[in-house]
Amino acid sequence: MGKKVLVVDDEKLIVKGIRFSLEQDGMEVDCAYDGEEALAFARENEYDIVLLDVMLPKLDGFQVCQQIREFSTMPVVMLTAKGDDMDKILGLEYGADDYITKPFNILEVKARIKAIMRRTAQKAVEADKKKFMEVGNLKLDCESRRVYIDGKEINLTAKEFDVLELLVFNPNKVYSRENLLNIVWGYEYPGDVRTVDVHIRRLREKIESNPSEPKYVHTKWGVGYYFQA
Repeated sequence: MGKKVLVVDDEKLIVKGIRFSLEQDGMEVDCAYDGEEALAFARENEYDIVLLDVMLPKLDGFQVCQQIREFSTMPVVMLTAKGDDMDKILGLEYGADDYITKPFNILEVKARIKAIMRRTAQKAVEADKKKFMEVGNLKLDCESRRVYIDGKEINLTAKEFDVLELLVFNPNKVYSRENLLNIVWGYEYPGDVRTVDVHIRRLREKIESNPSEPKYVHTKWGVGYYFQA
């Protein structure tokens, strides 16, 4: 699938040049020439990147960027006048991911676009990894907050899941009982560290084939608990 780009500028020659160059790289390009048109495109489509000029009729680039951020995290690159540092700062404050200074070299524009797309793709991969984890016969689905052993769902309490999730995503890191209590239950929790021991014991009874010789949730004597992948 070709990447989808929205180019927004009221200078039609600039838009035409960018469009031609991006289409040569197999990208699909939509064009808008004022702020209202840009917003309409952004609401109706999900773009891999938006190239957005600051100076636009109807709504300026800052207003467009700010409104896009109300409904989407799609990457936005502001096109700013040369040497206008305030535009760069404002663009980033309104939620832009980057800026390119006019006049620009189209090769720089393409390099910047590709760099941002790579970063975005990597973030998406990392986000997916965080939603789901599989270790041995243990599967953890963070979105639905479900745990499976050998494909069979195991019913954990909310806090048991929180403890397991923290340990699974930080393998081999040893957490003291006090640390676990503060992270999972919060500093204001009136209970003591025995709460952690009880939850670890119950967790092992549910996910370990032999709780007295755990495969996943281990004890570092005198220190705390850790997860071994």
